[in-house]
Amino acid sequence: MDYKYINQLLERYWEGKTTLEEEQILRSFFSQLCVPEELAKFRPLFNYEQTEPKTNCLGNDFDERIMSMIDEPQHVEAKRVRISQRFAPLFKAAAMVAIVLTLSQAAQLSFQSGNSTEGVPASYTQHPTSGASVALNDSLRCDSLKNGNIGATVVPQMSQNGPTIIK
Repeated sequence: MDYKYINQLLERYWEGKTTLEEEQILRSFFSQLCVPEELAKFRPLFNYEQTEPKTNCLGNDFDERIMSMIDEPQHVEAKRVRISQRFAPLFKAAAMVAIVLTLSQAAQLSFQSGNSTEGVPASYTQHPTSGASVALNDSLRCDSLKNGNIGATVVPQMSQNGPTIIK
């Protein structure tokens, strides 16, 4: 069978020169069961109205429903923010700065080269003591006062048996 007329209609359709009646002829042709293989590739183009289900259109009351949703007043409450909540990020930042400065000072002290104590506070340095311990020396003096040895003299050096008391 010769499909010259259908091919001519397709050429005019691609050029945009077909009338509504000619497009209806193309739709009815492609809705048939027997369509030649060379024209079968155009079948979905002309059968879309019949194969696709009708989509739901907006109802007549759509505008009214949208306008009623827009016009409804909504109650909005302001959120109360305390000063501590407002300054919380500032406090966090200050805490982080303090931590960083403390750790950098500790790292600087621990990584200093040699035994140099320049710039190191006196409380950080250790001074070796010679002789009896200060705490031991003080406790002996207090013990001697309690025992009635008021005139006793405590010798700072320790012997093997403990401190020596001389009268």
